[in-house]
Amino acid sequence: MKKILIAVLVLTCLSLVSCTREVKSQVSETKVADFGLVIHGGAGNIVKERFSPEKKTEYEQKLEEALNTGYEILKNGGASLDAVQATINVLEDSPLFNAGKGAVFSAEERNELDASIMDGKTLNAGAVAGVMHTRNPVNLARLVMDSSKHVMMVGAGAEEFGKQFDIEFVDTEYFKTEKSWKALQRAKAKEKSLNEKMGTVGCVALDKNGNLAAGTSTGGMTNKKFKRVGDSPIIGAGTYANNNTCAVSATGHGEFFIRNCVTHDISALMEYKNLSLKDAADKVIMKKLKNQGGNGGIVAIDKNGNVAMTFNTPGMFRGFRLSGKKAVVKLFAE
Repeated sequence: MKKILIAVLVLTCLSLVSCTREVKSQVSETKVADFGLVIHGGAGNIVKERFSPEKKTEYEQKLEEALNTGYEILKNGGASLDAVQATINVLEDSPLFNAGKGAVFSAEERNELDASIMDGKTLNAGAVAGVMHTRNPVNLARLVMDSSKHVMMVGAGAEEFGKQFDIEFVDTEYFKTEKSWKALQRAKAKEKSLNEKMGTVGCVALDKNGNLAAGTSTGGMTNKKFKRVGDSPIIGAGTYANNNTCAVSATGHGEFFIRNCVTHDISALMEYKNLSLKDAADKVIMKKLKNQGGNGGIVAIDKNGNVAMTFNTPGMFRGFRLSGKKAVVKLFAE
């Protein structure tokens, strides 16, 4: 009789554990948005004291414009990849950010641009690094993904490939802004290699079909030397998307993001450890990266529309917009 009672108790406990797991699974699968997107415009020493009310408004309006551009594509049933690309184009065309038009200068007084994009449905990806005449580098990265068998192309070779398609090329003077030029002179005077203009841009999106995508574009570090390339064009470091987990775009001190495969690490923690998007991002950015002295942040969205905008710096240009909601834009740590 005692053995039968023990067996019943064991089965009851196992049943309760199974039910608990099932409930947790159901909670984690709750859909919070049918579609949406999240963006960043760089992380760094972004504090209120450095921004006049007019400048703050300028950044907020441009971030909101970018969000609304991608949102309209998603709202009308467009693909997350198209939303990511169009959103990043808005930021690349603005001199406010360190990407495209506002890209910083290298030590050789050149603008060397990097970008990447990834499809969470197929895990296909494209990237370019060190291009100097491509107006919108993320468009060239998309071509590498869609129209070649490769993932990454660099420099003149990448642009030679782009000439076969309808890619817009510009004279190098297009990228020059007074702000970026002065930043280079300050960096040279101080012999700094770190980027004083943390303005890498990125976007992640979830479309109505449940497909995730991520993209990132940057001018790299002010006064960078020896053709240095950061994390932005590297899949798994600066950009990653997987329909089973999330889409992530990163910004910050790229060397740390490369060493830690940050964007893939967040996805892996969700897939293998069953962590939520927020917990995975916090573990990587606020603990692992911060403990190593790595500064920066990420924006991410998971397959259920949950959003993360995690950073360990004083601020990060960021925003999101989910289905049926208005755009939310922030600059400083709040």
